[in-house]
Formats: sequence, C-alpha cells, structure tokens
Amino acid sequence: MKTILVTGGAGYIGSHTCVELLEAGFAVVVVDNLDNGCEEALNRVERISHRDLMFEHADVRDKDSLDRVFRDFPIDAVVHFAGLKSVAESVSNPDLYYDVNLGGTIALCEVMESHGVTDIVFSSSATVYGISSSEPIPEYAETQPAQPYGKTKLAAEQHLQTLCEADERWNAVCLRYFNPVGAHPSGLIGEDPKGIPNNLAPYLTQVAAGFRDKLMVFGDDYPTHDGTGVRDYIHVVDLARGHVQALEFLADQRGFMPLNLGTGRPYSVLEVHAAFERAVGEKLPYVIAPRRDGDIAIYFADTAKAEMELGWTAHYDMDDMARDAWNWQSKNPEGYKS
Repeated sequence: MKTILVTGGAGYIGSHTCVELLEAGFAVVVVDNLDNGCEEALNRVERISHRDLMFEHADVRDKDSLDRVFRDFPIDAVVHFAGLKSVAESVSNPDLYYDVNLGGTIALCEVMESHGVTDIVFSSSATVYGISSSEPIPEYAETQPAQPYGKTKLAAEQHLQTLCEADERWNAVCLRYFNPVGAHPSGLIGEDPKGIPNNLAPYLTQVAAGFRDKLMVFGDDYPTHDGTGVRDYIHVVDLARGHVQALEFLADQRGFMPLNLGTGRPYSVLEVHAAFERAVGEKLPYVIAPRRDGDIAIYFADTAKAEMELGWTAHYDMDDMARDAWNWQSKNPEGYKS
C-alpha cells in the first residue's frame, strides 16, 4: 500500500481527493493549516471511505513540521494542494501569495528531496493561461497569467519543471483545472466558502438557501449564444479522480508534464443558472449587471492530452454538478458548522 501525502487535504478539492485515494487503496497523510480547510471535512472523509487517514495540523512552509511528517510516515508521493486561491486577494496582497503558493512549494520540495521522495502531483490552475485566444485551450497555449494568483501557480510549475530537468529522479504532473463545481454525492463533503462566495455555483446554492437575495450576472452582451460568459465547469469528483490517475501515471512517467482537467464542454452563466433551478426545483432570482473588468467571453479546456496520457475523462455533466452542489448545501446550510 503506497502512502500519499496530501497537502491542503482538508480543503474543498483536497478532501474529495482524499476520498478517492482511500477508496483506491492508498494510505493518506494530510498536512493542512486549516486556513481554508476544516478538520470536520477529514472526519467525514473517513465516514465516506470507511478508512482512517493521518492528519498533521501544520503549514506547508514549516519545514520542521514537514520533516517530522516524512520521518514519521513512509511517504511515497505527494499531492500538493496547499495554497491560497482568491484572485482578488492576490491582487491586494501579492507578497502573501508568493510566500504561500511559491514559497510553500519550494519548502515542500526541499523536504521531499531530503527524504528521497521525488514524485508530485501539483494542483495548478487554468489561470496560468491568462487571456487565451485559443478555443478550446490546449496545454501548449501561451502562459501569460494576468493576476498574481495565476502568476504564483505558474511560478510553482516552473520550479517543478526546473527540478525535473535538473535531476532525472524528479517527476511532476501539474493539473491545470478550470472551474470545480459540485460535491460528493453523499452530501457529507462539499464547498464551504468563507464569507461571500467568489464563484458562481456556491453563490447560486446560497441564493437557493436564502442566504443571498439574487445572483448578479455580469454582462449579457458577450459574443456567445445567450450573451453571457461561457466557462468550463468540472465536477469535483471527476477532478479528484484525475489526481488519482495522475499519481498512477507517475509510476511510469518520467519528467514534467502539464495537463488540463475540464469537461471540454463550456456552459454559459445562464445555462448554469438553469441547471441549478432544475436541481432546486424553483426559480432563482438574478439581475443583469455591467461586465467586470478582465472578464472574457469564452474560456474552456482542450482535454485531449489528459485522456491520452491518463486515460481520464469527465463523467458528470452540469445537471449532476448542480444536483450534488444543492444536495450538499441543503444538508449543510452553514457548511461544516451545520
């Protein structure tokens, strides 16, 4: 049984990935400082999988704590989620984002190397592409992130690529994913944003739950079929399974590889809204607002490479994402505090 260290494993995507790892037969050790995660999520991961995991409350930048984890557990590989993820916050506090997202990755890699662990799956982001002119966006598209968040993700990727090029022992898969949506079908774990949600799906479920009055649709005059922005949304369980398949791929893969994870099927804001209305079974109020600066009309993934290299494809569609997101919200109206 291989032992996998999951940094940031108490977060939204991390917790779902822990479920998939445990169900695939891996042993799991989680390191999380709980800034964006919740220990209750890990308790529920154990309930879903009927297996135990190990948890260390620590910051990924704390090399002493990381060193202790690698001494205490026979770590075989790492899935690295730990980091900050708000685009808006990264603009107002870029130093923090470089410290956590890049500095944390460097610290983790230094401790990994000191213990002879050189296989890593990195949680990257489609924001590394910036404003891409490609439709859909392939992995070879130019990387020009516009905001500090995307720049820190790209810098972490570049650090991993440099390690792989300098030392043939290192192997890294960087998963660039688009817009995670949904929750585990059990309704036990899901997205639990702090404060006002930055993303469309949790905002819609909070409108449905009565915590928000209405959805603001920013722009209805884009050159799309219904005038609203079009994006690639991926069910979080599909995304989690992609991490497991990337780990299995590392058993034979050498070197560095970036891969997109998305459905390759774009949905407009109004299509997402309609799917959530179907899931909830009632109308969800919305109003049209002016476009936001920096938003673009269409942004979705070319997923052919992930299918070819990993044998991975997304299985859930938007109705599945909306159903599971609402199931989580309705069972946990105040998230893990419920």
